Amino acid sequence: MKNSTWLILAVALLITCMGILSIYSSTSQKEGELWQIIYKRQIFWIILGVLFFLAMSRFNYRRLWDMTYFLYGLALFLLFLVVILGLVRLGAQRWIRIAWLNFQPSELAKIAGVIFLARYFSAKSASSIHHTAAKYGIFRAFILPSFFIALPVGLIIEQPDLGTGLIILFIFVAFMYIGGVRSKYLITISLIGVLLLPVFWHVLRDYQKDRLMAFLNPHIDPLGAGYTVIQSKIAIGSGGLFGKGWLAGTQSQLHFLPESHTDFIFATFAEEWGFLGALFLLFLYFILIRQGIKIALATGDYFGRLLAFGISLMLGIQIFVNIAMNLGLAPVVGVPLPLMSYGGSSIMITFISLGILANIARNRTTF
Repeated sequence: MKNSTWLILAVALLITCMGILSIYSSTSQKEGELWQIIYKRQIFWIILGVLFFLAMSRFNYRRLWDMTYFLYGLALFLLFLVVILGLVRLGAQRWIRIAWLNFQPSELAKIAGVIFLARYFSAKSASSIHHTAAKYGIFRAFILPSFFIALPVGLIIEQPDLGTGLIILFIFVAFMYIGGVRSKYLITISLIGVLLLPVFWHVLRDYQKDRLMAFLNPHIDPLGAGYTVIQSKIAIGSGGLFGKGWLAGTQSQLHFLPESHTDFIFATFAEEWGFLGALFLLFLYFILIRQGIKIALATGDYFGRLLAFGISLMLGIQIFVNIAMNLGLAPVVGVPLPLMSYGGSSIMITFISLGILANIARNRTTF
């Protein structure tokens, strides 16, 4: 565990280097000065992210216990600010401008939610390691934390950002299971969720309904909602075993694949580096998540254990959803691929999360 910091950092940097190559490849042929420097911006975010990682790896994670409600309040405040002052791009209002940075508060809300849930489902006292969630009734096990989670999730979905909102909900359900909430409550909540699916359908926006229908059959609207999924699957399939080579991917180079440097960067990468390259990328993600789980299992402090599990879960769900979306196995919900997709907010929050994970490995003691 002593080498966890450098292992996590080395794997993360290797993934980001692969991301830079894919971002450069998918944007270098586009016209406009912005597209010519976009990979340089990504390099800047990565350098900044590494600095955050090193800082957080030295920042005692136990202090996050005392900062939980501040971080939750800050995330909520920034999400409210998005409603008032948010920048609109591609029909979504998800960003606010802080100095020279366009920041996406929903990224902060994810890690703030993990920290909040880790504290909530750990023992009442910071000096206790006893498992108490198994004794919770339905109010404390579900209703009360649901209220705190519903506030940021509702604001995120309204942006609209259905993907991030659903990821936080999945993390919440997983925390109830990991935290030891009684099985009968989990089964009841799951049944209620299934029964509410028709209601959920009616609150979706038209384009979100179109994406869900296109997920079931992309060819019902091949030039509309199903276009991106069809092009993504063509790109991944055309990569074959060894790929077409860097800067040689036709779908991304000829701009058939929309958002090839953000949400669909996996398809860009798979087309150029093939099945073996994609398998290597998945192996690197596996190392990160496996290391996070190992840190959690080796941590005596229950808050640290839940926090390590939560961070690993957050990354794992996001990786799964993005890649499944690229393969046409999940609806298109606009979730970036951690450390690969272009975006400063995602890069920084991911490195901060990994830095917290490294610090848990460094300070895994029983309190």
